[in-house]
Amino acid sequence: MKNFLQALQERHAAASAQAFPSTEQVNVFCNHLVNWLFPEHTGKVMQPADIEAYAITLEHQLTQLLLPIEGYLPTNAVDTSAQFMRMVPGIYDYLVKDAEAILLGDPAATCLYEVIRTYPGFYAIAAYRIANGLYQLQVPLLPRIITEFAHARTGIDIHPGATIAPYFCIDHGTGIVIGETSVIGQRVKLYQGVTLGALSVDKSMAQSKRHPTIEENVVIYAGATILGGDTVIGHHSVIGGNVWLIKSVAPYSRIYYKADGSMNVIENRNI
Repeated sequence: MKNFLQALQERHAAASAQAFPSTEQVNVFCNHLVNWLFPEHTGKVMQPADIEAYAITLEHQLTQLLLPIEGYLPTNAVDTSAQFMRMVPGIYDYLVKDAEAILLGDPAATCLYEVIRTYPGFYAIAAYRIANGLYQLQVPLLPRIITEFAHARTGIDIHPGATIAPYFCIDHGTGIVIGETSVIGQRVKLYQGVTLGALSVDKSMAQSKRHPTIEENVVIYAGATILGGDTVIGHHSVIGGNVWLIKSVAPYSRIYYKADGSMNVIENRNI
């Protein structure tokens, strides 16, 4: 027992030396930012003067999160926070387009307010876009904390390093996995249980493109699995439910399983 307690003491000392902010603090910042951008998310509306003041508050909150890990950043905490806040208008613009895509893509959605307030897909995308901004600034760990919180809350797992264009629609969403080097074009729609993953999990591939590219205007139905960094799903394609793909398909393709269990591939047709 004595050796065990000593080992724990050493682990706690090592963790203290790294001084990363708590998961709760990081997630509070993320939620504060989402609530500021989209008052629909909580129903709490700010007065005009408070909106600008809160931007300063958010920047200060982020700085406080980054100060203990300043040595891990390419620049200092204050500059990194300022850079991130300059990215926020672009993040907001993308998220408005994402909400619009979900509204247009889901017949059950009645209005943007409903999408923003209740849809897990929108929340997961919002968390991803915030995390991706921090990821681009080379902030360690915090982006993963944010997306893993959204993962736990929604069942949607989006790596902060993925590249996702606007008008991204997630319908239902539970069980979706989007890997770190995935590239997704505009107006892509994913249903529940879709995996954009790697063919191999060999550690030596950490710096290579391991996940697929999905070009614009693609629909991927429930349970489909698309693997590999060289796999490209051509634009305006439809991938049917439970399809397993490890090779590219041409634009305007339709891939689905027939009743006998065989895969049917229709390529290069307008659909």
